[in-house]
Amino acid sequence: MTDTLTKLPPDPILERRAEIQKRAAQTIGRRSLVSKLFLVMLVSAFLLALVPLGSLIFALIQKGASSINWPFLHTLPTQPSLIDQNAIGGIGNAIEGTVIIDALAGLVAIPIAVLLGLYLSEASSRAANFLRAIIEIMTGLPSILLGVFAYEYIVVRMKTFSGLAGIVALAVLMVPLIAKASELSFRGVPATLREAGLALGARSSRVTRGVIIPAALPGMITGILLSLARAMGETAPLLLVIGASGDWTWSPLKQMSALPLLTYNYSGSQYPSQRAAAWGVALTLVVMVMILSLGSRFVAARLRKERR
Repeated sequence: MTDTLTKLPPDPILERRAEIQKRAAQTIGRRSLVSKLFLVMLVSAFLLALVPLGSLIFALIQKGASSINWPFLHTLPTQPSLIDQNAIGGIGNAIEGTVIIDALAGLVAIPIAVLLGLYLSEASSRAANFLRAIIEIMTGLPSILLGVFAYEYIVVRMKTFSGLAGIVALAVLMVPLIAKASELSFRGVPATLREAGLALGARSSRVTRGVIIPAALPGMITGILLSLARAMGETAPLLLVIGASGDWTWSPLKQMSALPLLTYNYSGSQYPSQRAAAWGVALTLVVMVMILSLGSRFVAARLRKERR
């Protein structure tokens, strides 16, 4: 028996495995050095990126925290004059306008974008590929173009600035972002879930409503809240279309104020008090955006935990 085994030809798989192990042992030092080098480069790039971010956050807190108090957050702005050049008032109407415009833009954009993302995740036709390409292009469009679009088709035809034009501009901005996030979320659902639902005799539409959408919900909510956070910080679309209201305005058919627009106006003001207050307005906006961003992570984590 032993003689028979010794006469067998060598196993090519074992020979190949031995050759691979030999070459790996010869290059382990070089590969470890390259790995450590790239790790150092990545950490250095991360720390380098933190420098401007940390500087910006430090400047916002240092220069803006002194302006923020309760009257500043809930009263109307006051225009400085020669008599009282330090008069500022508050930013209550800008906070109100930001919340209203972004909330209504979300109500318009979310249903359209989610349905579009669901269609793109299911279809592979030429029309779907065309829509996917359009969404990719719209994702990279400068936001000022959306302001020009809303100005031309809303402001000019209504013959007045209004919050409605800002809602349209931000809704168009949010649709491709949410659609892309929704498509990726739907594609991330394992195909076995759909196959299991269909195997039980459920219709495709019922499987989509009862299985696919709930499974993709964490990623969808993250994309929706992050797109809302981006829209909340956009200045360019609102700069051309919403006007500059100094009163409480609940109707989107009238001129409204918003935090990004107020930051822009204050930063270029001739009064030092308004230029100083611009830091407080910017800090308020950053805190609101941060709450939305962190909220999206928290909600997504809770939903994933519940799914498990």
